[in-house]
Amino acid sequence: MFKLKATIIKDVRILLRDKVGISLMFVMPIILVVVVTSIQNSTFQLVNKNRLPIVINNNDTGQASKQLIAAINKIGMFKVSQVSGDQSEKQMTDAMHQKDATLGVIIPANFSVKVSAKSKSIAGKALKSFGLEGDSVKHEAGDIDPLTVYYNPILQESIRLSVQGAIRSALQLVESRETLRSLYFSINEKQLPEKLENEMLNNKTAINEIPVSKDGTRTTPNATQHNVPAWTIFAMFFIIMSLGGSVVREKVSGSFIRLKTLPTNYMVGLLSKQIVYLLVTMLQAAVIFSIGIWLFPFFGLPALNLPADISALVIVTIVCGWCAVSYAICVGVFADTQEQANGFGAVSIVILACVGGLMVPSFAMQGFFKSAADISPMHWCLQAYYTLFLEGGKLKDVVNNIIPLFIITLVFQFVTFIGLKRKNLI
Repeated sequence: MFKLKATIIKDVRILLRDKVGISLMFVMPIILVVVVTSIQNSTFQLVNKNRLPIVINNNDTGQASKQLIAAINKIGMFKVSQVSGDQSEKQMTDAMHQKDATLGVIIPANFSVKVSAKSKSIAGKALKSFGLEGDSVKHEAGDIDPLTVYYNPILQESIRLSVQGAIRSALQLVESRETLRSLYFSINEKQLPEKLENEMLNNKTAINEIPVSKDGTRTTPNATQHNVPAWTIFAMFFIIMSLGGSVVREKVSGSFIRLKTLPTNYMVGLLSKQIVYLLVTMLQAAVIFSIGIWLFPFFGLPALNLPADISALVIVTIVCGWCAVSYAICVGVFADTQEQANGFGAVSIVILACVGGLMVPSFAMQGFFKSAADISPMHWCLQAYYTLFLEGGKLKDVVNNIIPLFIITLVFQFVTFIGLKRKNLI
């Protein structure tokens, strides 16, 4: 016990001298979690709260185009501004830049006429199928000229698809309104009452959105709940910059060889490093979680809500930290220089983070990368944290994540032992 205590004190002193390593382990992850959460929270607000600026050039003078603009405005997704006159592609681009708009729509000059003709044709066909005769069946209506939509290339594909769906919905509403009016007029020879029209068009089934959770709660997850656990894991694994270099320095200085001449065991040295740096990972988690709870509200970000099962959170953090420590020691054993340990360590952590779902969600991956996610320890760490933070899970719910993580950790430990043996360090 005395040997372990003395070795722990030695490792703590070495760690405290590594000012750069400490800053990488604490300052860098804190900056990352604040910046990334702020950016993602802004993205959530752009989609959910703020409205996308859109410029509409209406070349039509009929009612259908006015109804379309009103429908687009009513969606609540867009901040509409209008420009007049024939707009070429360059003029429309200039108008978008002037109004700082990400979208532009040109409504063709004959839009209302074409919509009216098409609605009468459809109404006539409907009457004929009912055994009635309508004037509109005598003339086949041509296709409505397409709307031209310009968009800023910075818009992600998911947002563009949402925009396209919203505009299609507004267009469908206008066409349905005209068809309904034509059909009613053909049957009753009078205009469709506005009250009845609104009742028929607005008779939509409501949709209730409920986030699925294991504890029965219905709290909607936010950017903080997603990002704080993810970047805590990243911070844990980034101890490789300090721990990996420390192992390399001890190899180069001959510390492992000298241990063979002393009445002690190499396991004492490795156990000491694992204890010291496991405490560091726990401290990292405590610091980042505390920032999420108390500091984020001062930045205008949602506060972090800790899981109900704190004991499960502690256990998951310990297992994640142990895995990160084991990986750092393994890299340090096989690296010949400190530069190799730092270079390979930093690149490998970023790759594991990408594959593990920290930067790109696992469900969005396809093919090989989706299967490779199971190999990344960060994937299992993230799934365990998400089960606790987002799904309200308990310890029994994260066992399926902890077991693979524990197995990966033992593999790192075994590979480290083999590496020490092959290099005759033990």
